[in-house]
Amino acid sequence: MSGGPNPQPMIETVGLRRTFKGRGGAVEAVAGVDLRVSAGDIFGFLGPNGAGKTTTLRILATLLAPTAGTARVAGFDVARQAREVRTRIGYVAQSGGSSREATGREELVIQGRLFGMSKAKATARAAEILDALELTDAADRTCATYSGGMRRRLNIGIGMVHRPALLFLDEPTTGLDPQARARLWDEIRKLRDTGTTVFLTTHYLEEADALCDCLAIIDHGKIVAEGSPSELKREIAGDVLTIGVNGRGDEVVRLLAAQPFVREAELQDGLVRLFVDRGEEAVPAVVRLLDAKGFAPATVDLHRSSLDDVFLKKTGRSLRETAA
Repeated sequence: MSGGPNPQPMIETVGLRRTFKGRGGAVEAVAGVDLRVSAGDIFGFLGPNGAGKTTTLRILATLLAPTAGTARVAGFDVARQAREVRTRIGYVAQSGGSSREATGREELVIQGRLFGMSKAKATARAAEILDALELTDAADRTCATYSGGMRRRLNIGIGMVHRPALLFLDEPTTGLDPQARARLWDEIRKLRDTGTTVFLTTHYLEEADALCDCLAIIDHGKIVAEGSPSELKREIAGDVLTIGVNGRGDEVVRLLAAQPFVREAELQDGLVRLFVDRGEEAVPAVVRLLDAKGFAPATVDLHRSSLDDVFLKKTGRSLRETAA
């Protein structure tokens, strides 16, 4: 990060909005987003499909004009100084940008030339990226022969040819198997470690938790939570105990909410959810209490607080179930 008590953010938005016209009327895809992304971080934009992630990213990358509000990227206004923004960012769309007929090396050289490099410099930079992304052995094969993971790594390489200060990645690991996803995570961390700010959208909870220094959760075009993964989970507090109670949820919530070891109790989709400090101690206490009061729980499930619990708490829906 840059020095000083209040370093300039890499991204800053205030009241950002984007409305689309549809057959049924106007649809507000981005509904007043305020963001501040620090330089040198991996920043995650977490939310379900249709939440407004990609629309926000495309505005920040100068590919869409905002309907209202302001956004500054690398110190420049995206609406009035788009050219300055574009020279300082890389952008990798969900669909990628590589041609099936071209080789990996050709794609990288062409991208370098588009950014004003001489042929010699573009060729040298292509070789450097191929080596860094472990694609040298496949450099002169057509992209049609690449695996999904190789193509995603190449697309990231295309986005970083000109050494951008900020790299936008839209759902970078969608469709990849777990091994390829883990490898791409390593590449993204390397970018951060060499000083590149990374802004990625994702609907994968594990990805946001594993990669991001800070993240914002977006739903229906609005930011509902923001912070580091550990801060957001800590806000939920402790462990989560989920109890199936066969239709008597309201009674069970009233009973358990009064217990000193329960921080919070709520009824969600027919299940009672308890937030407790020490789940391993709470389970036997809850079971004994329910048994004494004549309640027979159908299920009892204990797990540590997760980003899905944060999403559920803020929106009333599970991100896992929404994604499924």
